[in-house]
Amino acid sequence: MEFEEGTLHLQCDVELEFVGPTVAVVNKWAADTLRKLADRIEQNEFDSAWHDVTDNVGKPVGKLYVDYSETFEEP
Repeated sequence: MEFEEGTLHLQCDVELEFVGPTVAVVNKWAADTLRKLADRIEQNEFDSAWHDVTDNVGKPVGKLYVDYSETFEEP
């Protein structure tokens, strides 16, 4: 039985925690970190696994889970 080319699926979970003086400050730190992660995902820098996430100064702030999978359908 032959199968057609599969459909790629990406599961991406992000767990971040920031502690700071104001809501505006922690929101900015989170947004900056998420923008960097988005750029790295777009550049295909992550394999399927959990990855440590750091802020702009290298302090650990959480984890990123990336999982690529593919499904196939019969023709």
